[in-house]
Parts: sequence; structure tokens; C-alpha cells
Amino acid sequence: KSKRFTRILSIGIGGSALGPQFVAHALGSSSDSMKPYFLDNTDPDGMDLVLGKIGDDLTETLTIVISKSGGTTETRNGMLEAAAAYEKAGLTFEKHTVAITGAGSKLDTIATNGNWLARFPMWDWVGGRTSELSAVGLLPAALQGLDIDGMLEGAARCDEITRSKDSRSNPAALLALAWHHATSGRGRKDMVILPYRDRLQLLSKYLQQLIMESLGKEKDLDGKTVNQGIAVYGNKGTTDQHAYVQQLREGVNNFFATFIEVLRDRGGESIEVEPGFTSGDYLSAFLQGTRRALHENNRESVTITIETLDPQSLGALIALYERAVGFYASLVNINAYHQPGVEAGKKMAAAIIGLQKKALAYLGEHSGTSYSAEEIAKAINEEDNTEYIFKILEHASLNTDHKVKKVPGKTPVESRYEATV
Repeated sequence: KSKRFTRILSIGIGGSALGPQFVAHALGSSSDSMKPYFLDNTDPDGMDLVLGKIGDDLTETLTIVISKSGGTTETRNGMLEAAAAYEKAGLTFEKHTVAITGAGSKLDTIATNGNWLARFPMWDWVGGRTSELSAVGLLPAALQGLDIDGMLEGAARCDEITRSKDSRSNPAALLALAWHHATSGRGRKDMVILPYRDRLQLLSKYLQQLIMESLGKEKDLDGKTVNQGIAVYGNKGTTDQHAYVQQLREGVNNFFATFIEVLRDRGGESIEVEPGFTSGDYLSAFLQGTRRALHENNRESVTITIETLDPQSLGALIALYERAVGFYASLVNINAYHQPGVEAGKKMAAAIIGLQKKALAYLGEHSGTSYSAEEIAKAINEEDNTEYIFKILEHASLNTDHKVKKVPGKTPVESRYEATV
């Protein structure tokens, strides 16, 4: 156990968070070398919750800031919030922090100039959603005390197998072909991820990004509009049998299920919950029973079987899905490795921030006078954005940082707002 650090605070979003969270949950235990925490959003209350859980242990917490470009807004905000928490505790943020980023990025410059503890590389050709087996995922996992060599070994073995040119002996090709068959190659059915193991509960969130960000594309490689993609959701079995499996069996047939089966129940012996039967026997029976119930009602499914959930099998599972995504993209002629839709959302968010600056500046320049959202929009020549200005003012009026007072109207849109001193 580290003499200095006993906690990890990982700050990142998207592929810089989902993979590390998934692996930490899947392989972690009470005997971990360092306990992991994550800031993966720009939600102030959420960050307060995480930092509150760390509490006085902040002095023993190593922060990892992860961003390839170094310009990811949510990650920057998390970094600044964490730095403020360290400062409030009388600690030096830079002496508790390392960066995982691209060479020469904004974050790389900040870490260099601030003399952070260390900097680890993110290669430009590795996308966030396929970065779990790079420093992004391996560093926090190693600090947690997980067997990263085992993960890499499992991934390497899977890579070797999935390079086979014979699709019948290539599991990633078979998986991609199954997706293509189920969705008619047009995303006509959703993918439901059902791992029957609590430790794999975050698999669906991890695969949601990997698959949807990779395959959800408007244009194909020839520039033709195709609107490709496969929607992914899920949680875990048997829990989901008491949630939405009712609809899967008897509702609209717009999905195919993926069952993840783990044969070994636990490390030691199990008690009998009934003569001759363990809890694990029931877990297995519920998986097979649900699979059969869906099949009897013409609901398609794929089953992936793992003997033991360990670093090797988890690394192989990650590699399997990464390769299957690439194969499917080739089948439908799209680029799996860019994300123009994500960039569009970032640009729109920046525009909203600009709109907020204009609206609040106008209020500040006319303090003492109240205005409706419509009046402000007209005054700053943003009539087309009246709805967004209304949302901005509603948010500002409930957060004292902005010093905006709301005077409620008969209806929400008739409310008026004024700057307060």
C-alpha cells in the first residue's frame, strides 16, 4: 500500500471515465491498494458528493486528470473544483496530481508549468472510447492494485484470435455478423446488454459509448446519408427481470439481447439456499430461463460465456467488443473512429455560454429594471434564441453566483428578471 496515497480521484469524461469505472467495479475488492473515486461530469452537486465522500482523506488522495486534447470543458471544470477543494484543505493541488494527456496539449502545458507529479501520454491515434487498455485505464487500475498485465494478456490473446480471416473461427467477426443480422445492417433493433454478474453492471454503460459513438453516423464513407447506429442499454441480471424484461418478452420486438454468462460463481464455497442448490445455481437458472422465454416468443439473443471473471477474461471482453465494432463498421461502410456529432454538441454548448454572457451583461448594465426573457432577447438581437435565454435566466435566478432576481409572472414565460447588487 502506498505510504503517501490511499485514494485515487480520477477526473475525466466519456472514454476517459467509463472504461476506468467499469474495470474498477469489475475487478476491485476491499483489499485494493487505493480506493478509486471519479468526477465524470460538470455537475456541481455531483462533485460535492464525491469530494464529500473523500473528506479528510484528501491529503492521501492522488488526482489523475485525463484529457487527450486538454480542452475538454467538463474535465477542466472538475480539475478546477478539485483544486479548490485541495486549497480549502490547506493542500497543494500540484503535489497531489498527475496528467494523462496528449503531448503539447493545454493540459500538458498546465501540468508542466505547474510541476505536477507526472505526465503520461495519450497517443493521438487512440480514441477515448478505445483507450481503456492504454494509460487512461491502465494507470488507475495499476494504482488500485489490479492485475493490468493479466488484462493486457487477455486482450492480446483475443486480438490474435480475432485476426483470423476465417469468420467462422473469429469471435469478433461472428459477433459483428450477428449484429448485422439482427439489425438488418440499419440499426432497426436495439442491443440489450444483460450480464448476469453484479461486477459487470457497468458493462452496458461502457458499451453504450463504445458502440453508439462509433456506429451512430449520419454519413457513410462515400458521403451518402445513411443514419447508421445501434442503440444500447441494459443493466444486469437477474435485476432486470424485475424491471423491463416483461416488455422484452411480450412488448414491441425492437431489440436483440446479449447475455453475458460467468460460470464460476465465487472464489470459495457456497452455502446451499435449498438442498443441493446455491444462489449461483439460481443465477444461472434465471439466465437460461430468461433466454429460453425470449426464444420461445421469437426474440433473438446472443450469449457470451466466460469461465471466470478475472483480469484476463475482462481484457479479452474489452478487446472483443472493440474489434467487433470495427468489423461492423466495415460491413456498413462507415468510419467507426470519429465523432462529429459530439463535436457539434460542444459547439452548441459554447454558443449557449456566449448567449448567457450577452444576456447577463445586459441585465447588469440595466440593474434596477426587470425584463422578461423576450424583452432581453429582443434587446440583444437574439429573438430566435428566446427559449434559450429563458432557460439561462431561470438557472441564473436560482444560483446566487449570478446575482439575478426573478419576479414570477402569471405564467413562467411572463416572469421578469433583474440584476441585483
